Amino acid sequence: AHGLMHPSYTIERSYAVRILGQVDEDMLKRLHDGVQLDDGMARFKHILNAGGRGANHWYHVMLSEGRKHEVRRLWESQGVTVSRLIRIRFGPILLPQSLRSGHHVELDKKALQTLLQLVNLNVPRQTNPVRRSSNQSPFKRRKKG
Repeated sequence: AHGLMHPSYTIERSYAVRILGQVDEDMLKRLHDGVQLDDGMARFKHILNAGGRGANHWYHVMLSEGRKHEVRRLWESQGVTVSRLIRIRFGPILLPQSLRSGHHVELDKKALQTLLQLVNLNVPRQTNPVRRSSNQSPFKRRKKG
């Protein structure tokens, strides 16, 4: 978990962001080049215009750190408000659009292996799992006496 979440591992994260306010090319350039925040420089690796009408406009942005509330703080440093924020990708894993806040989906073996390799954890595949009787479970204590 540390390797996946800590900013020093630079795992890419992509977000769909709905912005309330006017965004111009100079603002996008500053966000791409880097903005000084309270905890240091921050920038979006990529910014893609994803459409929208009126005051609300969608952008897809990518970070390679993921500090606390970094997406919101970057946009707010430019005088606009984030009215909706959705993570759409974490590392190489695209998150399903149907995935709701507070819910999860289990990764298949290939996706899990990919994430583990991303943080240099090569967990060997278990081809023949060892069967244990109920009293040999590593998660249960044996009764004394």
